[in-house]
Amino acid sequence: MESAAIQEILQTMTCPFSPAQASLTQLVHEEDGAPYQVYRIEADGKHYILKQAKEYEAEVYQKLLKDAGSCVPKIYATAEAAGETYLLMEYIPGGDLRNCTRHALILALDALIALQKSYWNSDSTVGYTYEESLVHRKKRGTYLCDPQLEQAYEIFLKDYASLPRTLCHDDLLPFNVLFAGERAVFIDWEFAGILPYPTSFARLIAHGEEDENAFFHMTAADREFAIDYYYEKLLAEQGISYRAWREALLSFLLYEACEWVMIGNKYGEKDSPYFQKYLPMAKHLAEEMQKRTAGAPCE
Repeated sequence: MESAAIQEILQTMTCPFSPAQASLTQLVHEEDGAPYQVYRIEADGKHYILKQAKEYEAEVYQKLLKDAGSCVPKIYATAEAAGETYLLMEYIPGGDLRNCTRHALILALDALIALQKSYWNSDSTVGYTYEESLVHRKKRGTYLCDPQLEQAYEIFLKDYASLPRTLCHDDLLPFNVLFAGERAVFIDWEFAGILPYPTSFARLIAHGEEDENAFFHMTAADREFAIDYYYEKLLAEQGISYRAWREALLSFLLYEACEWVMIGNKYGEKDSPYFQKYLPMAKHLAEEMQKRTAGAPCE
C-alpha cells in the first residue's frame, strides 16, 4: 500500500500524534523477508505500529483481549478502509524468543499462564472457535499418507475434543513473543480463541533446536523446564495430573510436527528440508503415543 493511502487511514483515526508528521517503515516477514501490511510509525520521537488486521485479529483484540493486560499490545485506535480493519497499536521495542534464554522463557510462560488462568473454561465464542479449529485439524489429518501417523493423529483428535479449554493463541511461535523490559508481549492474534489448553504452549516449544544458529533455538533443558513450570503454575491448580499433562502434550506436539508432513504431501514437497526434518520427528512422536496406549509412561 502506498504511503499516501496509509496517511489517509491515519487521518481517520484519533491518533496520539499528528499523522502529517509521521514517517512510515513497512515491515517484512521473519521467515522470508517478504513485506506485509504492517508499518512502524515514528512521530514526535515515539514509535507505533499500524497493522491491517487479518482473519479474526480485529475481533480478538477488540472483544477478547480488551482486559488481557500487559501481555498484549495496547490498541490506540482503529479504522475501516476499503473493507479492511486497521489497528494502531503499541510498538514493542525489544527482541523476541527465537534465541531462547531461561529468563525470557519464564517471562513468556508467566504471561501465558496469567492469560490462560483468566479464561479457563470460558464459554466465549469470539474469534477462532473450537468448532472451526477442529474442522481445520481434521482436514490436516487427511494428508498424512502414513498409517502410523494417521493412527496417532486420531488420538490427538480425541484429546482435542476432550481437554479443558482456555484462551489460546493458535500461532504462538517464538517470533510472536516480544519483550519490553521485563514484559512479555504476544503479537499477531489472527487465529485465537477458546481452544484446548495445550494449543499455545505446544506451538511455543515444538520447534526449538539445540543449535544456537537455528531459526528457533531452545535447549532440551529449557524445554523440560518449561513443561514442568507450566504444569506447576497452571495445570496442577486445575486438578490435572502430571501424567495426563504429558500425554496431552505429546499428542499436541505430534500435531505440530504433522504440519510440515501435511504440507509436503499436499503440495508435492517431500524433498523439502522441512518435510525431511519433521517426518521422522512425527513418526517418533507417534511411536511414543503407541506406548501411551499400551500403558507405558511418556518420555
